[in-house]
Amino acid sequence: MTDPISSFRRVAQMDSSNRQAAAKAQERTSDAAPEGLTKALAPQTDEVKLSAVAQKAMQEPEFDRAKVEAIKLAIQQGQYPLDSRRIAENFLAIEKMIKE
Repeated sequence: MTDPISSFRRVAQMDSSNRQAAAKAQERTSDAAPEGLTKALAPQTDEVKLSAVAQKAMQEPEFDRAKVEAIKLAIQQGQYPLDSRRIAENFLAIEKMIKE
């Protein structure tokens, strides 16, 4: 039975018969096809090549390691200055963005 709205079953049956026909056609062509045609019918693979700049960017994170260590030390020692008003204002701005 076919769903009258989506015709899902009919489409699935057509897809199945199309796949079977394609498989049979490939079997026939692989038996008698020249090498170039067989290669053209072979599944293709994708390949990504990164530029030298992209490769370098992925290898080395660009940040000031000394500054990060200094901030870590200041936080551990309780000497890192925090502006509670500025933090609250930023949280408020984020809440407003979320509600919109």
